[in-house]
Amino acid sequence: METRDISFEDESSSVNVDFLWHPEANNSMKELLTSWTKEASAKPDVVILGAATWSIKLHSGSSEALQQYRVNLTAIAVHLERLADHGEVYWVLQDPVNEEVLSDNRKMITNQQLELYNEAAVDVLNSSKRNGRSRVKLLAASRQAAMETITLSDDGLHLPESTRNVGAMVLMNSLCNKRLRPIDGSCCQTLPQPNLLQKLSACFFLGSALIFVVLHLLGNNRHRRPVPPDVESLEEKKPATAAVPLGPKAPFQALCRMGIIMGYFYLCDRADVFMKEQKFYTHSTFFIPLIYIFVLGVFYSENSKETKLLNREQTDEWKGWMQLVILIYHISGASAFIPVYMHVRVLVAAYLFQTGYGHFSFFWLKGDFGLYRVCQVLFRLNFLVLVLCVVMDRPYQFYYFVPLVTFWFVVIYGTLAMWPQILQKKANNSGMWHLGVLAKLLGLLMFICFFAYSQGFFESIFSVWPISKLFELNGSIHEWWFRWKLDRFAVIHGMLFAFIYLVLQKRQVLSEGKGDALFSARISNLLLFLSVVSFTTYSIWASSCKTKTECNEMHPYISVVQILAFILIRNIPGYARSIYSSFFAWFGKISLELFICQYHIWLAADTKGILVLIPGNPSLNIMVSTFIFVCVAHEISLITNDLAQVVIPKDSVALLKRMGAMALFSLTVLLLARGSQPTPGA
Repeated sequence: METRDISFEDESSSVNVDFLWHPEANNSMKELLTSWTKEASAKPDVVILGAATWSIKLHSGSSEALQQYRVNLTAIAVHLERLADHGEVYWVLQDPVNEEVLSDNRKMITNQQLELYNEAAVDVLNSSKRNGRSRVKLLAASRQAAMETITLSDDGLHLPESTRNVGAMVLMNSLCNKRLRPIDGSCCQTLPQPNLLQKLSACFFLGSALIFVVLHLLGNNRHRRPVPPDVESLEEKKPATAAVPLGPKAPFQALCRMGIIMGYFYLCDRADVFMKEQKFYTHSTFFIPLIYIFVLGVFYSENSKETKLLNREQTDEWKGWMQLVILIYHISGASAFIPVYMHVRVLVAAYLFQTGYGHFSFFWLKGDFGLYRVCQVLFRLNFLVLVLCVVMDRPYQFYYFVPLVTFWFVVIYGTLAMWPQILQKKANNSGMWHLGVLAKLLGLLMFICFFAYSQGFFESIFSVWPISKLFELNGSIHEWWFRWKLDRFAVIHGMLFAFIYLVLQKRQVLSEGKGDALFSARISNLLLFLSVVSFTTYSIWASSCKTKTECNEMHPYISVVQILAFILIRNIPGYARSIYSSFFAWFGKISLELFICQYHIWLAADTKGILVLIPGNPSLNIMVSTFIFVCVAHEISLITNDLAQVVIPKDSVALLKRMGAMALFSLTVLLLARGSQPTPGA
């Protein structure tokens, strides 16, 4: 081992590191520290020091040497405290040794002696506290790791490289993370103080709880009406149809429940209460849970109430199993495996495909372009995310999927609502109106292509305040551009599919009776064969992709092949349309809440780590955290449904007044947040 001073300098980053050979806590070390405290220009930003092993060796482990060590360290501690006023000071506790393999001239260095010296150092440094606490930090990370690995040491004294790396990693985390703030499960991050908006949100929820308690004590006990069983959770939720209005206590009760849930969110991912751990991908961590949930899904098969193509139960089922796959994908860190990554990209495209399909079908059949309908959809999509933006201090774009479906809903609405409004009733009178719909879709396609091939224009549009506040992430809209471009055709594919299906259905081309194949036997068999071949071909292509960049370039053009193949395989056979999985359908009804809640109360560390509620028992931890996570998502779905009925009135005048109030409130929030930069997110 080197017994001399060593210097290192990196001019590009202005970093100087000096290793100074002072193996004992004596006058030599004291003089060096004294010189640093006197000369302001020479004060180091970080001091890492420790001593004991050489004192034990040179003095044969005598008790007199230990006493002198305590005296010398007491004198040194004063200077360490002064240095800690201007930088970071770490005292390294001595690592254990493997006494059996120590050489003869080191036999006096026993673990008992090292423990005595460590106890002396802890006692002296803790007793040197000023203002009630010591500024000198005790570094014990490598010592803890060495207790497990010292047997791998070649000479019994010096630690294996892997153990030294652990100590260095923890030290660098401690030094750097408070400034770099890495967005993973790393340790040693200082907690940011709650900002003004977070404090105001806490006061708001506390005030709502207080009002709820007062109303409860006054005896206003009208119960909230039951939630309708067919509530959608992704693109829209149907308004409840029950006639009994909510009582005055109901919204405050909902806000009280929401406040408790937001408190849990904050404790999980903003307070230093629960640990986080890193993700480590293995094939088993992804595929075993995947097989397990699909077995459960098949086990809970039931007969469908209707056998139409993509009926409500089937779309809920589709959203449900896709969401569960995405959750497993996220918690297992499977994005590192390109074939899985590409198939999950198809699932996200399928969600957007359903957005286009669902909203087009509604507007085509119902023709309801009223303000009430628009506000209902926008509220149900954005309520949870907007609350989290305030409570968790995250930008809107951090929850990228909600901005994506919100944007596409507005685009779909604008496309179909603009003159001329073409509905199924109007199109039935003249086939020319069908060409009008196709012309609108062609115009939308040209709009998409123009934006896709004009990144500069795209960025200039979405960089204008206050629009930029919705789409920027870490001061840039690159993430929004990436997410938008990746699935830019999925929505129009869904709209076109809905149009073709509804026209064929109206012309009675399809056989949607119970047990009937969708087409004639020959056509059905041909389409099934082509669908299976297409599905398999895509999977083979995804498995052969070399890089994500290469795959993502092709994804917008070919993802629809996989989606259509699945739809046809799932719907052409009559028996397949006649059953659905109630297990998957239940999760499908809360799929949006599941997708958003996972960020903070299941994965934590803003999806980069895994929440640890029960340390030391991964299996039990994942079961408990998953149970709480699913219950919270379900409860938020109910709360959103309750508040939507209160916040969005059917009366047009009242709705316009509330929209004005919301616009003023949003502007105030944007102005308050304009001067502050949120902590980096994804």
